Amino acid sequence: MAEHISYAPTSGLTYDPSDPVYWDTDALQGEIDRTFEICHGCRMCFKYCDSFPSLFSFVDERHDGDVRSITADETAEVMDACFQCKLCEVQCPYTVRDSHEFQLDFPKLVHRYKAQRARAEGISRRDRILGNPDRTAALARASGGLANIANSRSRLHRRFLEKVLGIHRDKDLPHFARTTFTSWAKRQGLVSEDPTRGEVVLFPTCYVEHNEPEIGYDTVAVLERNGVSITCTDGLACCGMPAWESGDLDSLRERAKINLDQLDPHVRAGKKVLAINPTCSMMLRREYPDLVAPEDRDRATRLAKLVSDPAEFLWSIRDEERFDDGFVSTPGPVAYHAPCHLRAQSVGFKGRDLLRKIPDVKPSTTMECCGHDGTHAMKVEGFEASVRIGRKAFDGITESGDSSGSQVWATDCPLAALQFAQHSGRRPMHPISILARAYEPDGFPQAVPPRGDDDTSLGAQTGEVPTEHGSS
Repeated sequence: MAEHISYAPTSGLTYDPSDPVYWDTDALQGEIDRTFEICHGCRMCFKYCDSFPSLFSFVDERHDGDVRSITADETAEVMDACFQCKLCEVQCPYTVRDSHEFQLDFPKLVHRYKAQRARAEGISRRDRILGNPDRTAALARASGGLANIANSRSRLHRRFLEKVLGIHRDKDLPHFARTTFTSWAKRQGLVSEDPTRGEVVLFPTCYVEHNEPEIGYDTVAVLERNGVSITCTDGLACCGMPAWESGDLDSLRERAKINLDQLDPHVRAGKKVLAINPTCSMMLRREYPDLVAPEDRDRATRLAKLVSDPAEFLWSIRDEERFDDGFVSTPGPVAYHAPCHLRAQSVGFKGRDLLRKIPDVKPSTTMECCGHDGTHAMKVEGFEASVRIGRKAFDGITESGDSSGSQVWATDCPLAALQFAQHSGRRPMHPISILARAYEPDGFPQAVPPRGDDDTSLGAQTGEVPTEHGSS
């Protein structure tokens, strides 16, 4: 009879790539066996991705309950099905976050597995391309718009991308903007060489920088309307998450160092760092301190303490005199999707809460994962799974929107918006963009009654449609 696997951490437990034990294959295997044994006994996380159903199927149907009999190929299948939504870590009762003695973190275990594999086998061409969105965007801009046309209209080009790079032919890909957000910020006089200037510095994220700078424009407009002094900085890089998805630690650390070089002077000046994309704020706040090179750890720790989501920051000043609640148009009821990577940061859904400040807005909330999760939905092996896993979110936001009469959907995650647009037929707006429009008389068709003329105007609309889809 096989020896019982203890739930207690093994001597090989570490989530720090600077620890030599992190790269020890036997130490990793011991932690994989321990984690699989605990998950096999718990089974709380059966619904989030295919990792856990695959694991439970292997244990039950092939190996008579013995996780140590799981093969290397089966382990790879379990690990590769994880797309780092982080929801299992959010819900797990045995985590480092909760100071539980088991010290589990399944997503970080997956990263460790992929980092060891990347070091042993190298990084594929596709993962190098998807892992460097700054370079890809620069090439797309150099095409003069041809990349956008080919990606959206040419089936021959999409078949080529699928065959050569493994990017699924049916996946709607992000549009590349003609100019970057930082170029616009320079023209607006927002980029300053003086790090002490301003109250906050924006980290636009590679998506806002290259794909949808309009979200950045709206963020600047809303913050300035609320009396927040903003600066931007030139030379920022992708946060590194697309590279880290495939275990490319060297690229992650290279980009983190660039960002720390740019942001640390602002951090030392005491400024908040507002990261517009939830994935990127999660990386800066929760991942950098453990993943960057040892010589960068102090800077990463300082940065993490001052990172905020823009809506989170605005919510923090809602009771100050400068907070502007002078909305003059309203979208009415809004169907809101809660991004997984905001849930992972445990900061609440301040974008949704701010929407309640707009008269007649009563948000309904969908909390299921949309299935996009970085580059996962773009890959041949991930596209169909992403649609299947995201179906609950697609149906949830559609149902809640229909039941509340919502004409406007919202999500803080731009990639989730892309996913909903393709699979639900409507593209959610960023909450900050909704606020920006609501400040304008022609932002939405429905005007807000002048204050004092209607007691259902500002201040009276704090309710929320009671129907929620998914767990909290």
